[in-house]
Amino acid sequence: MVPGNRLELTSAADLDREEERISKKRALALFDTGLRDKLNASTVVSLQTIHKYLFDEIYYFAGKIRTVNIAKGNSRFAPVMYLEVALENIDKMPQSTFNEIAEKYVEMNIAHPFREGNTRATAVFMIKYMKTFGFRINNDAFRENSWYFRNALVRANYNDLQKGIHSTTKFLELFFSNLLLSTKHELKNRYMHVDFVDENASQSAKNESPKCQIDTLKCTLEELAVLDLIKKNPSIKQAELAEQTGKSVRSIKRIIDSLKEKQYIRRVDGKRYGKWEVLVWDNYVGG
Repeated sequence: MVPGNRLELTSAADLDREEERISKKRALALFDTGLRDKLNASTVVSLQTIHKYLFDEIYYFAGKIRTVNIAKGNSRFAPVMYLEVALENIDKMPQSTFNEIAEKYVEMNIAHPFREGNTRATAVFMIKYMKTFGFRINNDAFRENSWYFRNALVRANYNDLQKGIHSTTKFLELFFSNLLLSTKHELKNRYMHVDFVDENASQSAKNESPKCQIDTLKCTLEELAVLDLIKKNPSIKQAELAEQTGKSVRSIKRIIDSLKEKQYIRRVDGKRYGKWEVLVWDNYVGG
């Protein structure tokens, strides 16, 4: 029997299939129950709660921080003796901007707090967290690009200085851009391969910039969520923004004032009957 599984399966392949089937079903149920909305949006404890909900039918250790050292392929994760401190530090990392989110979840992947199911639990956690800012997202992007997401997390921590390969969050940020902003970046695993070089490809692994972040705006996630809604509906009212983001009208006014001060938006054709014009979007999302 594969150690730790409640299903008493002896084949790793059979366990993988059942894990995929059951955890997907549980993820859908999690969205329907509302439990996701009751969790603390930014703590490791919330990640444990999600992991337990997804995998409790499969593993005895669901929701429990691992007590053994683990490795997958050439990837070794945080040693148990340092794991508690690593998770405490991750909890304290800022996560109010696009880049900060990418960097935080790279560190979470390096820590790999659970014996199994880390990526799926992180994906559900990400959806939950982003929804607190008003982004309308679901699990589709993670499901359709699951291997890209996993590989992007690995690539963000891979260095081979002799070959000119630097760790980069670029691929992860391209994924988040598609997820949050409905951009259409081509997400191909081959672009992350260390030997891939294509002068016409914006995602070549050999890039001289160690941190190729696509975020060029000084913009928080809550500002970005409002900016996205305004781009999609230039006639949207502040009350509608408040309703769709779950924030108060007062908070929306503060965000709008900040975006105007940064010259990211402006009002045209009057306050009452006018519309919003987004001044920076094409540069931000890569045209």
